[in-house]
Amino acid sequence: MNYVHKIDKLLRENFDPVFLEVIDESELHRGHAGFKEGTQTHFKILISAQIFEKMSRLSRERAIHKALGSSIMQNIHALSIRFQ
Repeated sequence: MNYVHKIDKLLRENFDPVFLEVIDESELHRGHAGFKEGTQTHFKILISAQIFEKMSRLSRERAIHKALGSSIMQNIHALSIRFQ
């Protein structure tokens, strides 16, 4: 399952970002908690979208988690979000 493409698609559909990069950082966490061989478990999102300008950081993160949905959020170990 390619979570990078799924995450990218959902974020583009929900937020119409002017900048978006979804990075699979799973290999960087080899040997750490949550790492599972052959799966995508750790991600970094770099995003900039006009909709976020009037939202607090916590509201932005909640909106992203909601957009990704429980099926994705339950199957990944870590998600780092950086707002540009």
